Amino acid sequence: MAKRLMFLGTGSDVGKSILAAAFCRILKQDGYRVAPFKAQNMALNSFITPEGGEMGRAQVVQAEAAGIAPHVDMNPILLKPTSLMGSQVIVHGRVIGNFQAREYYEHKKSLVSAVRESFERLARQYEVVVLEGAGSAVELNLKEHDLVNLAMADMADAHCILVGDIDRGGIFAALLGSFMLMAPPEQERIIGFLVNKLRGDPQLFDRGVEIIEGHAGRPVLGVIPYLDHLSLPEEDSVALSRRLRARAGAAASSNLAVGVVRLPFVSNYTDFDCFEQEPEVDLEYFDRPEQVFNYDAVILPGSKNTIEDLACLSRTGMAEAIVAYYKAGGTVVGLCGGYQMLGLRVTDPLGVESRLRQVSGLGLLEMDTEMVLDKITSQVEAVFLAHSRFSFQPAEPLFGYEIHMGRSVARGAAQPLFHIRRRSGRRADELDGLAQPDGRVWGTYIHGIFDNDQFRRSFLQDLHERSGRTSAHAASAFSYRQWKEEQYDHLAEAVRRHCDVERIYRLVGLC
Repeated sequence: MAKRLMFLGTGSDVGKSILAAAFCRILKQDGYRVAPFKAQNMALNSFITPEGGEMGRAQVVQAEAAGIAPHVDMNPILLKPTSLMGSQVIVHGRVIGNFQAREYYEHKKSLVSAVRESFERLARQYEVVVLEGAGSAVELNLKEHDLVNLAMADMADAHCILVGDIDRGGIFAALLGSFMLMAPPEQERIIGFLVNKLRGDPQLFDRGVEIIEGHAGRPVLGVIPYLDHLSLPEEDSVALSRRLRARAGAAASSNLAVGVVRLPFVSNYTDFDCFEQEPEVDLEYFDRPEQVFNYDAVILPGSKNTIEDLACLSRTGMAEAIVAYYKAGGTVVGLCGGYQMLGLRVTDPLGVESRLRQVSGLGLLEMDTEMVLDKITSQVEAVFLAHSRFSFQPAEPLFGYEIHMGRSVARGAAQPLFHIRRRSGRRADELDGLAQPDGRVWGTYIHGIFDNDQFRRSFLQDLHERSGRTSAHAASAFSYRQWKEEQYDHLAEAVRRHCDVERIYRLVGLC
């Protein structure tokens, strides 16, 4: 059976996911067969596995770092918030329903067996399982319903490392307070601490290490610097809010400006991570109508609640601004929920997403969308259909995935954009997406479409031509897949340098 190493946190966004990914890559580099695991994830960024199951992006990143294909056993329960009080609940990759928080707590005990089954399957298949907790490990009011932190550590019989974020301040209270709130059997599982996100020289915290070790009787296994030279996909809404603040008031440049609308229920914004690495692109998330005309292209991203987000666009004036932007010559793109918003109307007769039964769309594509109960989740292989008004005609097959509960029907002159040839490994013969004849409005249900290097470069070249500018990077051979692999290696190198990996291996029983 596999050895078990678990990263628990003193709070949200302290770095558990990234450190788990780092150790997945470190263990892979050291010759171990390793898999990630998180019992329950709450995120609006999700992914579809080769089998067609839906899971959280954090464990996908960790699986990539481990060099293995993602599987729903790595994240048996996924919660996707649909409102401030409720979430869609996905178990073993399939939707089981929408639950209010109180309803889910009542249902939660019945899911323990699903979590156990997934973990045990991984433990039989791999030499090491790297587990991740959620938020704070010692939320006492939630402990009765815990399924992902100390209760999971007990179920897995895991050796645990408690992670704290020194950048936010209060590291001693966070680490020592969390440790002291644990019951003695829980404390026995803690093999040590990691101090994360230190700005400056780690040696300047030597006295801090002594204080923590003196009070807890456990070693500080590493002091990890703030790794701002690395960029890895993030799934937490906290991370997106941080990006929004960081880009506010950014200086103008000669690069292409691509703006992504910050929807209240935005999902799968990892669709745009690739643009952040393109030397010719300034990617920004924005939420004010007056910002629309700042961009060479405006993208409406995925949404977990298309109806409510579309209603919000109308209330705030964003819908009117986007239409005006298009009429003035701008390019508008919609992905999944954003694609649905480009149409004439979105209806929800069964109340799948909202109490609203119908909302008018932006009217940029002659298309109607209806929400249905059956959710489409599949990986797809597609080819781009030629359009005379697009300057780009990518010839390579395109790969991505679909996650949606709506069905869209074209009503006018807009033309299909992609031909889907394979769906979850099986042959298919379907059309996807729509594009206006002028090529300045298009949308698709395919997530990850811009991760395809040739398609992304062709799209950017098209924007350059429409803007009348030339690109100094048009011939760039940047590979997003290769770049991610390099990031995982850089992450592992940085963590090895500031963490006692050999001691962790001994404490876990690997040597």
